Amino acid sequence: MSPKTIYIALGTNLEPREANLRAARKAFPPAIQILEQSPIYQTEPWGYTDQPDFLNQVVKAQTTLLPLELLDYLKDIEEQVGRTPTFRYGPRVVDLDILFYDELVFENERLTIPHPRLAERAFVLLPLSKIAPNLRHPVQRKTISELLSQVDQSGVELYVPS
Repeated sequence: MSPKTIYIALGTNLEPREANLRAARKAFPPAIQILEQSPIYQTEPWGYTDQPDFLNQVVKAQTTLLPLELLDYLKDIEEQVGRTPTFRYGPRVVDLDILFYDELVFENERLTIPHPRLAERAFVLLPLSKIAPNLRHPVQRKTISELLSQVDQSGVELYVPS
């Protein structure tokens, strides 16, 4: 199979946050080859708010894995980096979400592509806009920049390591 272009969102809010993102990216090869990575953003928690701020980033990459194989591969990386089961929107060592897989529109009980809530999430759209502002959402038919202009970006700031 020829390589597919994918976009993956990375998030973490448990220390060491930067090292968690780095460990996840480092674990991507050989099945995932990173082409570009966004700056890292610090984001107030969303959903369940009584927890530390998140660091969020998006990478553009290539893979020959099929969508469900990619999902399993990413779940394995989450476990390798130290993620353990928690509650929905709760604290996590690392979270890896498939945002786009070429222009595929796919849905089953385990996976929806494009990610079903990415158009509502500034913490995904802002980093994504730094590497793919003109990428067009295959369902909504709007660019990432257009989608970003429609969401509240407060609480999402460029991360500056201390």
